[in-house]
Amino acid sequence: MAETTGGTGATLEREKKRNVFSDFFIRLIKEKPLGTAGAAIVLVLVILAIFADILAPYGMNEPFPLDRLTAPGTKYLLGTDNIGRDLLTRIIYGARITLVVGLCATTLATVISLVIGLSTGYIGGKFDLIVQRFVDAWMCFPGLVILILLVSVLGAGLWQMILALSLMGIGGSRSIRGPVMAVRNEAYIQAALSVGASTWRIILRHILPNVMAPTIILFTTRIPGIILSEASLSFLGLGIPPPDPSWGRMLSGTARFFMIKAPWMAIWPGLAISVVVYGINVFGDAIRDLLDPRMRGGVGRYSGGKAAKKRAEVLERAASSE
Repeated sequence: MAETTGGTGATLEREKKRNVFSDFFIRLIKEKPLGTAGAAIVLVLVILAIFADILAPYGMNEPFPLDRLTAPGTKYLLGTDNIGRDLLTRIIYGARITLVVGLCATTLATVISLVIGLSTGYIGGKFDLIVQRFVDAWMCFPGLVILILLVSVLGAGLWQMILALSLMGIGGSRSIRGPVMAVRNEAYIQAALSVGASTWRIILRHILPNVMAPTIILFTTRIPGIILSEASLSFLGLGIPPPDPSWGRMLSGTARFFMIKAPWMAIWPGLAISVVVYGINVFGDAIRDLLDPRMRGGVGRYSGGKAAKKRAEVLERAASSE
């Protein structure tokens, strides 16, 4: 009997999780059409990055010397560059670089924000004061200047770029610190302290789950900035070195020299950056709106559209009875 009860409880828990995710995507489609379009752009980016070897019509750096600076046509849909490389192929492989840098750097930056925000927000006191003054000083400098300095010290390369971009998460710790300070004085936190729970147990077990909504929002809204920063550094020649095709590097160098003769060399990489950043931005905005705990029926309260309708019906019945 105990095994049956345990199995039923696990099944109900799985059903609850499925309902949360299904309600989220249903609300995304119904309430946020732009967010749905952004999600489609993100999905296309992921597919291009994963299946680049299959989808690309030619090799990543395969040159065709006889077809240099060929305009877009049936053979080369987006044209070729000054060496004769197919631009569609390089943009598809560039999507892989963009996705890897965007996800890895944003994940590390969010972890840094979480560690700083959770520790300073909960511990407080002089520790919080000292760390926040360092964060203030860090945020005083322009982000691009800090990135140029970090890349100059770390050197060129994919993982050096990811590490440099992830350090920009120091400033984002304030988005976590505020909610932590609001939660740390709750009754259940004091109860955990009274039974002798350690600081990190309280942070990980009780506080972290309550700041997951702002953490997810921080993650999704930070990715476009990371992608733009990587493209900017690559455009300046400080990003990922050749032969890896970075969209930012494709915009710089020879693309500028051939802007008039072969404008497609700059148009397609610039368009790819613009579309991806726009798609992730509107998708992140939609997630932020749906996870906002101040919105009734929001997923941030682990409830979906059905729960919101039930609460509305209860309120209507209560109002009519009065």
